[in-house]
Amino acid sequence: MDRTEYNQVKASTLVEVARIAAPYRDKPEMLMEVVLSVEEIVPMFSSQVTAVIAREMNIPQTQVYSFISFYKMLYTGKRGKYIVHMCQSAPCHIRGAKEVLESAEEFLGIKVGETTEDHMFTLAYSPCIGNCDISPAILINGRVYGNLTPESVRDVLKGYIRGEVQ
Repeated sequence: MDRTEYNQVKASTLVEVARIAAPYRDKPEMLMEVVLSVEEIVPMFSSQVTAVIAREMNIPQTQVYSFISFYKMLYTGKRGKYIVHMCQSAPCHIRGAKEVLESAEEFLGIKVGETTEDHMFTLAYSPCIGNCDISPAILINGRVYGNLTPESVRDVLKGYIRGEVQ
């Protein structure tokens, strides 16, 4: 799939985005709720998606885009099926997060902020994932993995590649 295909959102998905956003017309304070719901059905917040949200909520598209781009965990660019958040907290750092991250980067062939060509994985930093007791830890689509080593993070990622984890 080339980049232009990836950026195109199906009409049915845009209809669903409109259905999610419409009840919040003239309620810009509800943008976070809308964005979090929409995030579950779109691969990224493209200009098509932000335009529909803006139209249905009756707010400027620039406001929607600015809101989305402010938060690190929301994506305006391509992202993978699995978002791998590496904790940046002090406990994770002290216990070897840098080496774990380097191992994941090497294994996947990407750096933090990038997505694999097959759109399977995106690597991202998170300030803290709240699991200091099992640091270093990563969060993949809501699932926490802790007490990681450079070797074990590769095993976790292999599980996703083999389809053993959904």
